[in-house]
Amino acid sequence: MFNIIARRTINEYAESYPDAKIALQRWYYELEEADFKNFNELKKVYLNASLVSDGRVVFNIGGNKYRLVVRINFQFKGIQIKWFGTHPEYDKINVETVTFKKKKS
Repeated sequence: MFNIIARRTINEYAESYPDAKIALQRWYYELEEADFKNFNELKKVYLNASLVSDGRVVFNIGGNKYRLVVRINFQFKGIQIKWFGTHPEYDKINVETVTFKKKKS
């Protein structure tokens, strides 16, 4: 089982992108229960996942309409959410350095 930091972050993204809410929640619960030992095991289930660098993995969410960037530590079973957005928004970021920024109220 993975510890995903943090569910609140997924909920915030779901608020910002309501049509991605169910896909994000599905991803969260699937990964929370998963027991992947390395990226190759994850890739067998998430065929479109891409390993970028420094443990960063990009997932296609919502039928390739969205991208979710996370950092996964397989040894310690931790996942840190870095970024979420549409495919066109993803094309404008540096996936290797992007960090989570709390949405301003």
